[in-house]
Amino acid sequence: MTPPFIEPDWPAPSSVVALCTTRLGGCSAAPYESFNLAHHAGDADSSVAKNRNILAAALPLGVQLSWLSQVHGTAAVQAGQGGYYPSADAQWSRSQGVACAVLTADCLPVLLCSASGDIVAAAHAGWRGLLAGVLETTVGAMNTSTDELLVWLGPAIGPAAFEVGPDVREGFLAAARPSAVPAVTQCFVPNPVRREHYFCDLYALARIRLDALGVTNIFGGGFCTYSDSERFYSYRRDGETGRMASVILLR
Repeated sequence: MTPPFIEPDWPAPSSVVALCTTRLGGCSAAPYESFNLAHHAGDADSSVAKNRNILAAALPLGVQLSWLSQVHGTAAVQAGQGGYYPSADAQWSRSQGVACAVLTADCLPVLLCSASGDIVAAAHAGWRGLLAGVLETTVGAMNTSTDELLVWLGPAIGPAAFEVGPDVREGFLAAARPSAVPAVTQCFVPNPVRREHYFCDLYALARIRLDALGVTNIFGGGFCTYSDSERFYSYRRDGETGRMASVILLR
């Protein structure tokens, strides 16, 4: 049986295949049940291998899945060219049949493609990578006119659940363009219970960063991995848990 996937609701060209897995449809045991795709999370390697085979079987025949060793940084590499699990948090491809994949369990997965359907990319954007510039690096590596880019924001921890300290707020405000300071300020809502703590909107912060690059065709958002325990893994909620994969490729 094919696991239930989330397919982006965006006007991508027919040459682009994109999906995000959920925690459903795999073979991992608790606390990773059931479709964990990460070897580093503590799950049995045999279960992860089976789950990755299930994912590969759901993609077009012969597709090569390219995985990363994610480090909450900004590096973007060409998919399938960086050796085994290159240390990076984004990858891009102009080659047919090479799938860019990122793993998340609260961090924001970002899928990108050109409107002409000749390049795709995937980025892992937790707050650290987002602040450091992973989206800027990814868009730059794609070397495509920004007004031709389409972006989909996949499942991440929602703004009602993602609590951060004052250092995160101050970091984003310090990095913001003067004209964007009011919008960035609105991304941090004070926690009425914990003084100097804020609820942070990762989706809105990503949109602000993309808009500054001239990328305006942005879709998705509105998920919350923390509150939807049936469909999603959440590291903030569970600690020991699995990871979903967001995948994009050229058919």
